[in-house]
Amino acid sequence: MDALYSGGTMGSLIASAIVRHGDRPAIGDGRVRWTYRELGGEIGRYIAVYKAMGLKKGDALSILASNRAESWAAMCAGLVMGMRYTPLHPLAAEDDQAFIVEDAEIDLLIVEGEKFAARGRAIQQRAAGLRHLLSFGPMEGAGDILVTAADAEPAPLVDESEPEGLGWLAYTGGTTGRSKGVMLPHRAIVAMTMLLTGDWDWPTEIRYLAATPISHAAGVTIYPVMYRGGYVRLTQGFEAETYCRVVAEERITATFLVPTLIYALIDQPALRAKHDLSSLDMIVYGAAPMSPDRLREAIAIFGPVFVQLYGQTEAPQCITTLRKVDHDLARPERLGSCGRPSPMVDVRLFDADMREVGVGEPGEICVRGPLVMGGYWKRPDANAETLKGGWLHTGDVAVKDAEGYLYIVDRTKDMIISGGFNIYPREVEDALMAHPAVASAAVIGIPDEKWGEAVTAFVVLKPGIEAAAAELQAHVKDRRGAPWSPKTVNFVDAIPVTGLGKVDRKVLRAPYWEGRKRGVA
Repeated sequence: MDALYSGGTMGSLIASAIVRHGDRPAIGDGRVRWTYRELGGEIGRYIAVYKAMGLKKGDALSILASNRAESWAAMCAGLVMGMRYTPLHPLAAEDDQAFIVEDAEIDLLIVEGEKFAARGRAIQQRAAGLRHLLSFGPMEGAGDILVTAADAEPAPLVDESEPEGLGWLAYTGGTTGRSKGVMLPHRAIVAMTMLLTGDWDWPTEIRYLAATPISHAAGVTIYPVMYRGGYVRLTQGFEAETYCRVVAEERITATFLVPTLIYALIDQPALRAKHDLSSLDMIVYGAAPMSPDRLREAIAIFGPVFVQLYGQTEAPQCITTLRKVDHDLARPERLGSCGRPSPMVDVRLFDADMREVGVGEPGEICVRGPLVMGGYWKRPDANAETLKGGWLHTGDVAVKDAEGYLYIVDRTKDMIISGGFNIYPREVEDALMAHPAVASAAVIGIPDEKWGEAVTAFVVLKPGIEAAAAELQAHVKDRRGAPWSPKTVNFVDAIPVTGLGKVDRKVLRAPYWEGRKRGVA
């Protein structure tokens, strides 16, 4: 039976890309630039180093680094060997990183010596089971894997992974308590890669820019680029001037950005005028909802180049897709949609009793198919809840229109109950961001003696434009109705976001709910 299920792994996909695309440019980070053949050599050297250390199939690798080509090669080496890989977000706190390394039973942690030496040593002290600590570059107390790999003879890229073997053990963002390890077998990552390759509107020549951390969404998007023989350019974080310069110099054709970063580009016309961004042919956005009104602004500036992804760690990147053709200005309501289900992904909207709801009725997005995780790592309690009834329960509430487009109204846990009304923050945020003075907004519910929970808004105004709280409250009332109008509008310089670019409602809610036994009124 094993022969029937051979292949279909990320190890085979990586090895195949190296062979098929040979001398085509593969990856660069501003310091190094490798062809596919050179990338294959680097991957082979890391495999040789791992095996010399006694690491083998089934062992666990984790990396804490900024976006650099060596990090990608080291991760690919683990996948080819059949190791499981756990990414660490470079912006996460020490507590969360140390918890993940220990919980995931990591055998080898590689950190970037220049930026994360102290953090690496701290994690080593706290994670009892960590066997090896290495670094990219010099670091006290750790061997420099760049030196070791440079001296190693490249091992052949022989795929040792299996379709149901763990490829990624990726942890959720931790916005609701301790992070959970999501078990993504090779089968799920291959399914994602094929879906992204086939369902997104890729340019003919793929020159992909990853500015957000490749430990997360920007990273897994590299797989379809490799499959197609495209070029990946990494930058070390998003800085608008650097981003625009790299797009112009490298003639970037595809990129992934969270909405807050697209807003940053929209609001800097002088920067856009300085750099030629006309090569951009596909801008993928996701990880957080985008205001339809701001999306309309972006289309006016960049043209019909936008593709929206909707997924989550448990079913990565492509539960649904809103393709370029779906961003139809003649159908403005559709700009608020997250698209239609991807092929091979079964998506239903269920009520609390797991009965499918009708068109226009809100229900929880539930998913099944080869894209779905194998479960949570060491968390049978969470598996029972999230995989109830043989479906992945996303925790996202949506409505479906007659043509099958889904519209997410919000996370179930974020719902505000005010004066007996169920109010979803997304509805209020979209109304606020339709006002010409508003750059971004976030909405939460806070305890209120009269209403139970009061709708409270945090608003960032566009540079040089003023608006009073009463004006914004009246605006929302006109667009949505009185219950949706914020009782309070707080003007702030920036909306707090998680390391993944999502609005951090936990931070916003904390001062108001501190000391209470539960977070709802």
